[in-house]
Amino acid sequence: MQTNLSYILLFCCIFFIEIGFSQELKSKDKTTNTNVAKDSLFKSKRDSLALKQTDSISLDSIKPKETIEDIIVHVATDYTIQNAKNQTVTLYNEANITYTDIDLKAGIIVVDYKKNTLFAKGIIDSTGYVQRPIFKQGSQESEQDSIIYNFKSKRALIYGLKTKQGEMFTYGEKTKRVNDSTIYVRNIQFTTSEKKNPDYYIATDKAKLVPGKKIIVGTSNLVLADIPTPIFLPFAYFPITETSVSGFLIPSFDTGSSDRGIGFQNGGYYFAISEYMDLTVLGDAYSNGSWGSRISSNYRKRYRFNGSFSLNFENNINGISGFDDYSKSNNFNIRWSHSQDSKASPNSRFSASVNLGSSKFFRESQNQYNVAQTLTNTFNSSINYSKTFVGTPFNMNLTASHQQNTNTEAITMTLPSLTVNMSRIYPFAGKNGIQKTPIQKMGFNYTMQGQYLINTTDDEFFTPKMFETARSGMQHKTGTSTNIKAFKYFTLSPSANYEETWQFDYIQKDYDVTENVVVTDTLRGFKSYREYNAGISLSTNIYGTFNFKKGRLKTIRHTFRPSVSYSYRPDFKDKYIKQVQQSADAKDLLDYTVYDQGIYGAPSSGLSNSIGISLNNVLEAKVAPKDPDSDEEDEKVTLLNNLNFSSSYNIAADSLRWSPVSFSAGTRLFKDKLSLNLSGSMDPYKVNSDGVRINEYNANILRLTNANLTANYSISSTDFGKDKKDQSKQSANGGDNNVDVIGADINPTGRNNRNNANNKEETDTKKETKLYTADIPWSINLAYSANYTNNGLDGGSIGVHSIMFSGNLELSPKWKMGYSSGYDVKGGAFTFSRFNFTRDLDSWQFNFNWVPFGTNSSYTFFIGVKSSVLSDLKWDKTKPADRTLF
Repeated sequence: MQTNLSYILLFCCIFFIEIGFSQELKSKDKTTNTNVAKDSLFKSKRDSLALKQTDSISLDSIKPKETIEDIIVHVATDYTIQNAKNQTVTLYNEANITYTDIDLKAGIIVVDYKKNTLFAKGIIDSTGYVQRPIFKQGSQESEQDSIIYNFKSKRALIYGLKTKQGEMFTYGEKTKRVNDSTIYVRNIQFTTSEKKNPDYYIATDKAKLVPGKKIIVGTSNLVLADIPTPIFLPFAYFPITETSVSGFLIPSFDTGSSDRGIGFQNGGYYFAISEYMDLTVLGDAYSNGSWGSRISSNYRKRYRFNGSFSLNFENNINGISGFDDYSKSNNFNIRWSHSQDSKASPNSRFSASVNLGSSKFFRESQNQYNVAQTLTNTFNSSINYSKTFVGTPFNMNLTASHQQNTNTEAITMTLPSLTVNMSRIYPFAGKNGIQKTPIQKMGFNYTMQGQYLINTTDDEFFTPKMFETARSGMQHKTGTSTNIKAFKYFTLSPSANYEETWQFDYIQKDYDVTENVVVTDTLRGFKSYREYNAGISLSTNIYGTFNFKKGRLKTIRHTFRPSVSYSYRPDFKDKYIKQVQQSADAKDLLDYTVYDQGIYGAPSSGLSNSIGISLNNVLEAKVAPKDPDSDEEDEKVTLLNNLNFSSSYNIAADSLRWSPVSFSAGTRLFKDKLSLNLSGSMDPYKVNSDGVRINEYNANILRLTNANLTANYSISSTDFGKDKKDQSKQSANGGDNNVDVIGADINPTGRNNRNNANNKEETDTKKETKLYTADIPWSINLAYSANYTNNGLDGGSIGVHSIMFSGNLELSPKWKMGYSSGYDVKGGAFTFSRFNFTRDLDSWQFNFNWVPFGTNSSYTFFIGVKSSVLSDLKWDKTKPADRTLF
């Protein structure tokens, strides 16, 4: 509205000047009095809303030749009357005035250049009051019942105003524009509801608007569905800028935890630092002394990069100080995500995905936002920088990584890991890179990798002790290979590889006579060793086709890819072996190498002279369309994605020459909706009473040592609709089959992250509220997992046997229910379960999240306004899970 009124002033003044000049040409016998009397509109009666100040613009400085930039067009459906005597111009019925990008429409527009006023209003017909004045300028628009504007004083009176400022709709009974930066309104309503009859509004008697900046109101009352509520505010302040503004974030109160007492969560302050970055500071506090703090920031620079950072810290207290059950813990969690735009630097890229902290953070967290992460048992982080050196075959990758097991509290970090790769080059290729002969096809590659590896625990994390056991080293690898066509149908591929390992720390073992133990010392220094191997493989493809003359099944094709390989590697460890006495017996010696605890380990031990065998199978079918007269092509269906077997035989070994046989199989059924995968291994040898393999074959040739079976299935109501064929094709061509059966993260408030100042897109789509008849949208995602192990002693056993499921049920266009749970078949109990219910209340949102049972049983209830402008107009209730600190 603020920019609209300014343009109305300019436009009306220009229009008045043009009409005035045209009337002077038609009325030569009359002379227009240049000393215009004061505006009777503001003189006759003192308006209680008038501001006591002198308008700084006393004279109209606009000149026709300087201000008219385009042709002024005015039209009306019924008539246009120019009254030379009264010096007025009247446009009736669908009156429209346009000038540049300004567009004013109304039922009646009257310009009185004698009184220096413009009047616009609607007209009354059989349907009521219609054609209300609508003013548009660019993307700005305002609507009102009527408007009176004075050219000379630059003031205006507007009745029945309706305008939109950002997300806020403003309805005013009487509006007075004092100057370009101040507007006063009587009997005003503020709402974010887009309905003609708003779901709710904040009503107040008077308000002051500063266009493009703020709205300040007096005593206001919340009205729901035209029913006043007992909720009053002595005053209110609404920022209406299009950019983010700083402000307080109202907390939610928690009275449901007996261990911590009463308290609040997620209260704090939001800092709109700039258009590129923001900062949110939130806190929790409880009466028993427990507290938490969260700092998060989002940043974005268009066409360069974007990311987010968060730091969470919690001080959890359990029990009463002085009692045996009293305990205290400090936990933290750090998350950082950074992504670089691909256009910023085509030859280099930087990215980060960091998630590290205390292993017990999510299990002991007091905040309801972290309930969904309580089952997390691993943290992984990676910071990566990669660069391609243009014009050379080299590229570089620098990575800092972190892996953390929250159950064992073991932490492994590489700070950093450097890799330099040389793409395969063909130095013997012919002119223009032609590769015909085996020599020309011979290619060479090179890889250099260096690491600084840290193994530590939760207690030593971020302490100097974590660096005491750090290891570092560097490894160089190069190799060459080529291929030869043999016997027309076979491919012979010889290869050779060379490795050189550098280590910057090594160990030394000594026997301590006093303690009768072997003492291991880690020393700093440079040590290196070298390895090499060579091999050759022979492979081919065999196709079998089975044709059918009847039915839709036309052809089945079996692709069989056998491969036989031979490799040779000398025993490199022997020449590096050292011995140390390990007991009082001087002849009791222990073999070791100085590289045993190195980052890349010791040189390979034992002579390897082995033959490898692998068998790969793929089974496909071709099916004719249902309608034999249609123009559709035959459909290709994969019956078996893979069925693979592999093993090896070491000729140089004196026993246990066969390695276990590994197998894997996978297929997709029901138009790729059901995914089945099976993998495992089989051992040809027996085991002794200690479970150690011995050089005796099993009576049944192969003993199944382990097997894993997984199945995923997804189905929804759309699969039974008219478009199911198109959807199935889409799934087959790359649909998402990795369904999250555990369930996605749930925001307890049910709204998007309001702290992301860079997200300008509206995520809530409008739905037409038509009642469902027989078709209610739903979806189900199922996953099955089973694991079998057999150590050869006490028979086989099933380790994991569980079913997981999740999905959504859309009871109506605005009612949704989501769920995720599972059942442990072996344990006979349900796994972590969550339910969420949401109701789209147009301008409001209702959300209820519930964990019904288990150690994390809890719920959150939320109802509030969707718009970020009034995001604190809400009511939420939480019942966090009772945490234990052990």
